[in-house]
Amino acid sequence: MPFDTRYPSVEALREKARRRMPGFAFDYLDGGCNEDLNLDRNTRELREVRVEPRYIRPFEAADTSCELFGHRYDAPFGIAPVGLQGLMWPNSPEILAKAAFAHNIPFILSTVTTLSIERAAELTEGRAWFQLYNPVEEKVRNDLLDRAAQAGCPVLVVLCDVPTFGYRPRDIRNGLALPPKMSARNILQILGKPTWALQTLRHGQPTFESLKPYTPEGLNLKQLGLFMNKTFSGQLDPEKLKPIRDQWKGKLVLKGVASQWDAQQALDLGFDGIIVSNHGGRQLDAGEASIQPLTRLAREFGDRMTVMVDSGLRSGPDVARAMASGAAFSFMGRTFMYGAGALGNNGGDHTIAMLKTQFRQIMEQLCCSRVADLPDHLITD
Repeated sequence: MPFDTRYPSVEALREKARRRMPGFAFDYLDGGCNEDLNLDRNTRELREVRVEPRYIRPFEAADTSCELFGHRYDAPFGIAPVGLQGLMWPNSPEILAKAAFAHNIPFILSTVTTLSIERAAELTEGRAWFQLYNPVEEKVRNDLLDRAAQAGCPVLVVLCDVPTFGYRPRDIRNGLALPPKMSARNILQILGKPTWALQTLRHGQPTFESLKPYTPEGLNLKQLGLFMNKTFSGQLDPEKLKPIRDQWKGKLVLKGVASQWDAQQALDLGFDGIIVSNHGGRQLDAGEASIQPLTRLAREFGDRMTVMVDSGLRSGPDVARAMASGAAFSFMGRTFMYGAGALGNNGGDHTIAMLKTQFRQIMEQLCCSRVADLPDHLITD
């Protein structure tokens, strides 16, 4: 196997990561919002999707590659944007960006993660995508877009599903809501995880690297939290999106779509694609699992724009389920962070190789030669 066989599943990586990370950091990675209902619903309902094999037919090999926005990737999955990655595991965004480039899958950099646009571009030779939290100030927004363009980012992903911060009880208890704080309880957790602590000392306290040019110097954690609340507004409307479409010359994607209404808005505004998502169950506990709107929106809009998905995917079979349900591509966030938390510098390579192996196996078991043929295997009754 092209990966560490002691950890052959995401569940094994998750458990290893839980043992290596301070409790507050693992809670931030692992939790949803409110009662975690949609967090659980995402994976459970996705796994109700069934596919049928077709054994008695000519079949030589499974081609797992997939073309997306003019580039052929080795597999139909990529690394979703995740905020505060360096808090969960030190240097994890750099680890994952390097692995994504080596394995020829897309890596999406979050505005509020701990790696800069320029460094992500350097690690991926200009192939990293950039996900934009919309700033309040036009000047900041325009400068972020200019930097992403200069770095060669081929795709801009605009986040639409954070009009307000989700109510996350675990993060509130741990002091990781904005403004954040570091309690005595959290410090004791750090002392109990020496590898995490030493790696944090080595790489430095995580900060919002891409936002450094706009952040006043000398802010403490509370002041930084207040600054972030003031600087970014998740509430979007067509008038806020039109200038982004006008300025950005590359491919443009709207992430967080869960309704026909928002998909139509994206199409009308000239977006090239959408990512059907509920933010990994971290925003709206009373909403649908992502597989439900994916199925509807892929059917209605798939021939007019690129319909992708994230939220709830944890394995190669999950990727196959999503692709069979109409997705043109899929993304995972927690899955790769579990890998980084479990195996550090080797976590990105391990997780991608494991998922590739799982996905290839299910295509071979179905006797499916091409990713584009997976919808033919969907059981619809």
